[in-house]
Amino acid sequence: MKFNFIIKEINKYTAAELVQKYHYSKVFPRLTKVYLGIFLDDKLVGVITFGWGTQPLGTLNHLFNKGLGLTTKDYFEIGKMCAIDELPRNSESQMLSAVIKWLKINHPEKLFLYTLADGIVSKPGYCYQASNFLCGGFFWTDVYIGNDGEKIHPRTARGLCEENAKFCGKEKIFWLTRDFMKTKGITRIRGKMFRYIMPLSKKAQKLLASSPVKWTMEYPKDKDLEWKIQTDDGYIVTKEMPKMNLSAVNINKKNVDSFKRVENEFFG
Repeated sequence: MKFNFIIKEINKYTAAELVQKYHYSKVFPRLTKVYLGIFLDDKLVGVITFGWGTQPLGTLNHLFNKGLGLTTKDYFEIGKMCAIDELPRNSESQMLSAVIKWLKINHPEKLFLYTLADGIVSKPGYCYQASNFLCGGFFWTDVYIGNDGEKIHPRTARGLCEENAKFCGKEKIFWLTRDFMKTKGITRIRGKMFRYIMPLSKKAQKLLASSPVKWTMEYPKDKDLEWKIQTDDGYIVTKEMPKMNLSAVNINKKNVDSFKRVENEFFG
């Protein structure tokens, strides 16, 4: 079915209400700059946000040679993308198509739209594949799983690291120690993050040809998903996704609450 989606900028609170209801992760990237609403017959049916990840220049340095002089003004990264459950599965690729057209008109300076598919939660990136994004392989990344099943990114575990430092008598630590994690019921795992990119112009296509990353349409599938679970003796490899409760919000509560409305006043 072909949809006539209308794209409009919306405020972050309206975006968050839909994301926190329909997206598997309720946490927003800190560097979110653009909140887009996808409308169908004047009804908000989806949200896509643009910004950058935690290390935007580091991302560029991985994807392109430094000599090209690219900066954050040259690209956006998709932070959140979701649609209401009532839409069919192929609707997200149509949403992406409409949003890319909007991006070319409203931000013609952008050369690339970059994103990551979260293999840690069993997502190889099928919607990006359906939209003809190029895939640049994957990298391993670490997350913690709390005793309530909450998925905790190491960058949001500052409070836990401070507690862990006191626990082991050190001034500062950067990764939770095994003995501390055992007392808290926390598990550390590694999973795959799949890179995807869409060049937005002919100039971008030429620049992409010089990227040290191999960009192809050789796409990952469910069979390519894999996890590593930390034990006392190292990491064990599994093809089964570690158990998580993606609705749990404890360590990430401050981030989630900062996007909520309360009695016509806003947090944050």
